[in-house]
Amino acid sequence: MHPSRFDNTGRTQVTSDRMEVRRLTRANRLWGSNGVTFGPDGRLYVAQFLAGQISAVDPASGDIEVVVPLDGPVEAPDDLAFGADGSMYIADLTPGRVWRRGSEGEYTLVSDQVSVPNGITCVGDRLFVNEMKMNGRLMELFPDGGDPAVLTDGLALGNAMQLGPDGCLYYPQMMRNQVWRIPLDGGVPELVAEEVDDPVAVRFDRGGVLVVLSRGRAGVVTRIDQNTGARSVVATGVVGLDNAAFDHENRMFVSSFASGGIAEVHTDGRTRVVVPQGFDGPFGITVDLGGTVYAADHFRLASPDATGHDGQEPGVVTHELMYAVHNVTADDGLLHLTSQLGDVRTHDPVDRTTRVRATGLDQPTGIAVAPDGSLAVAETGAGRILRIDDTDTVSVLAEGLDHPLDIAFDGRGRCYVSDDRRGAVLRLEDGGAVVVADGLGEPQGLAVRGDELFTVEVAHRRLRAISLATGESRTDAEDLAVGLPPGITRTEPEPIPGVPGRPRQFAGLAVAPDGALLVSANGEGSVLRLDARTE
Repeated sequence: MHPSRFDNTGRTQVTSDRMEVRRLTRANRLWGSNGVTFGPDGRLYVAQFLAGQISAVDPASGDIEVVVPLDGPVEAPDDLAFGADGSMYIADLTPGRVWRRGSEGEYTLVSDQVSVPNGITCVGDRLFVNEMKMNGRLMELFPDGGDPAVLTDGLALGNAMQLGPDGCLYYPQMMRNQVWRIPLDGGVPELVAEEVDDPVAVRFDRGGVLVVLSRGRAGVVTRIDQNTGARSVVATGVVGLDNAAFDHENRMFVSSFASGGIAEVHTDGRTRVVVPQGFDGPFGITVDLGGTVYAADHFRLASPDATGHDGQEPGVVTHELMYAVHNVTADDGLLHLTSQLGDVRTHDPVDRTTRVRATGLDQPTGIAVAPDGSLAVAETGAGRILRIDDTDTVSVLAEGLDHPLDIAFDGRGRCYVSDDRRGAVLRLEDGGAVVVADGLGEPQGLAVRGDELFTVEVAHRRLRAISLATGESRTDAEDLAVGLPPGITRTEPEPIPGVPGRPRQFAGLAVAPDGALLVSANGEGSVLRLDARTE
């Protein structure tokens, strides 16, 4: 049995006397996968931006060892490279830092003068990094001291780069669909290729062939012959490609920012799974009337796959790549979503169109459809519950709350709110809030079924049922894989405007049409289905 990212023994099981529990998806062992490179020991090192950690993967067995823990000094690693002396250099994206991790595991801050550092590469004992922002810079850093040397600027979102056979650095400009190069000591940048599909990483295989990865749904890999300009393009099916590395046998291994995992990709686009993909979260979760489960998974809108493949547990299917999507609710064929970008959207999954309903909100999280068809949204950062009507007019239903997270309505149209900091579930009445249940351990996801209300207590990792008639409560399930792994504590940094950030922890909860409860087990990257025992 493989260890999970939540419990390295691999033995975590939900316990319940009242519910039958099963996973709708396999647990995702890699909590996102971004920059990848082979280390001196032959293992593939994986920067995990969403987790805030770095793992080493054995490409033959798929075994994973956490090397840089998620409660260490590195906050949001997005790319990494090894120097000639075996030191690991890390681009820590959100706080704008570059680190060196020595062979004995010691950390040294190389620079805090890089904004949104992403692409990073070593050439012998020289270190280069670029910035993933508009008008970004490509710089040489000096680990032993000294100010960065700017080789060029004006990048339209830099990303993974590498030294080419001609001695130049090759790098993508993501927003311009271009690949450029520049000499190591600076000079005039030269356009190498344009009209490249969403280039996210520039790599060279062992034979010196230029390989460009694209970040879209198809998982496109483009190989470019620099002598003739001829291109070969294959679709790998790996959604949200992020980076690639070639081993000594010229085998190509790729990562996915959208769904984690590691795959070996052949030149014809065929793939071999090394570490299966799965949910990075998931966070908010919902079920439509047809029984389809949708999950907000930060970089995408996704669902559990209905069937397993190659004898494995069921995985995940991606519907749309959507940045920072955090919660979702289904109603009348539409999906309503909140985003950590501060907006609320309505998405039609049939015609794949999206309508923006509100912008500029302060950490919107919970979302539910009110009996009158309007949207109720928990504006967590502002301590408010908002109403958005069909004309997209925003009004305030309640304010002065501490940290409202999720929202649910009962059959009588009454609105309930979970507040994790207060440890309570509240009911809105006449613009105020009354306590329905308190003394709870960080209640997050909220759902109503009949005359009972259910919430996920993340601090206690249990599902709590509360009678709406009497206020009495009981525990329906324990040992849920929600929140951070056992023994890990950390404070999430405040979001920086315009800079990608890690998703806030949120364990969603939903009721299926047949009455089953669904829990987003964001600690392990799976969806749990809980049915009442029949015996």
